[in-house]
Amino acid sequence: MNNRPTQRRQFLADVGMGFTGLALSAMLHSDGVARGAEHGAWSPPTGVPHFAPKAKSVIWLFMIGGTSHMESFDPKPELNKYAGEEIGKTPHKDVLTAKYLDDNLRVVVPDDANGHIRHKLYPLQVGYRKRGNSGLEISDWWPHLGDCADELAIVRSMWTTDNNHGAQLQFHTGRHSLEGDFPTIGSWAHYGLGSLNDNLPQFIVMGRPIADCCGGVRGHGASYLGPQNNGVKLNVDPQNPLPFAAPGKDVFREEQQGQFELLNQLNRAAAVEYPEDQASRARIKSYELAFRMQTAVPDVVRFSEETEQTQQLYGLDEKETKEFGEQCLAAKRLVERGVRFVQIFHGSNGGAGAWDAHSNLKNGHARLCKQTDKPIAGLIKDLKRSGLLDETLIVWATEFGRTPGTQNSNGRDHHPFGFSVWLAGGGIKGGIAHGSTDAIGFHANQDRHYVTDIHATVLHQLGLDPRRLVVPGRQRLDIDFGRPIHDIIA
Repeated sequence: MNNRPTQRRQFLADVGMGFTGLALSAMLHSDGVARGAEHGAWSPPTGVPHFAPKAKSVIWLFMIGGTSHMESFDPKPELNKYAGEEIGKTPHKDVLTAKYLDDNLRVVVPDDANGHIRHKLYPLQVGYRKRGNSGLEISDWWPHLGDCADELAIVRSMWTTDNNHGAQLQFHTGRHSLEGDFPTIGSWAHYGLGSLNDNLPQFIVMGRPIADCCGGVRGHGASYLGPQNNGVKLNVDPQNPLPFAAPGKDVFREEQQGQFELLNQLNRAAAVEYPEDQASRARIKSYELAFRMQTAVPDVVRFSEETEQTQQLYGLDEKETKEFGEQCLAAKRLVERGVRFVQIFHGSNGGAGAWDAHSNLKNGHARLCKQTDKPIAGLIKDLKRSGLLDETLIVWATEFGRTPGTQNSNGRDHHPFGFSVWLAGGGIKGGIAHGSTDAIGFHANQDRHYVTDIHATVLHQLGLDPRRLVVPGRQRLDIDFGRPIHDIIA
């Protein structure tokens, strides 16, 4: 006869822990707090940085589809000079034979999506000029961001290995999508540092995430770090910010609180029976958080509290910029309230992404830049005047660049061998360009950086050493950790 229930009741009576105490003990044991002897000196993160941080929060802006580096932050006048000519017939023909070793000592072969090289050089589709006191060259599609040039550190020497849109997932996890499921950078930050505000998620996702073809929910997922470290999707709608978590109009708060307490009791009972079930632990935390969020989240998106000047700064008064502007303003209000990591996607269209400019690059990029330029500049300016830019790290990124050569007469193909991202605030130097591509933007050829170098820089600014976040039994490659880009750190 199985007497486990009797033994458990006797245990509760003997030690006086009570039901909640036992559940908590089981959860702590499962989380690793009570099992130091089993795994040597390892213990899960405590929420305390490994060293003094320079940033408290991160706002991660990701342009889905592959923004052209040449028409944004790495202008190449040689494209105009040799427009319409075959690369092999120009002084820059050596780019076709240039090869590099990546950090896993694999030869980087110069081709783009589906093994093609787009040979006929395509001229710049927009002008550019020097911006700010620093003289950073930025295209005319980013006039408002150009006003913030002295806050930016542009990294012009990024590279990746996926030549198709699985690179979206690769940029967030550091691994090729064919290699499996791995935690995203936002999840690592959440896992390492925990909460500054118990009423809000510490990893929030806004905008429409990447499509299933290119990673889907894994683009803001925690993988083996557990579901409690997943990004939480926030709907930036002041009228309906929590469409799936808000109570019915006829439900009293006291009634709903009683419902949550009953659910928690049932879930904690399951946690006692199955102490290793991460999903159960995450579910318990999610119910508790969901109840508190019903008050906290509407406060975040109550944009009417902001002055008319601030709302205009983000473009909330303009049709083209309103949606992304609300997301950027919400991001600022979230980091004000202690949220660690805010991830904003732009350009998702259910497929590869709106920034995927295989044709009609000029009209497409002009429209997309219009949607994002003013809100991003407004975010930087607003954070700076409030004193929050010093402790908030902003990252602007995309999965790869576009080819120097033309595709479909007026577009550019995927290009993983050289592209640009930028960082601002959070202890980053402003007004600098780090690294470079060659004269036509084909290869990153100076201070080359794989995508995890951006991850390492973000974690470094948050005071985290990624090697001290290793989970027992989960082997990581050296390239997974990346290296902080010290040349852009103040």
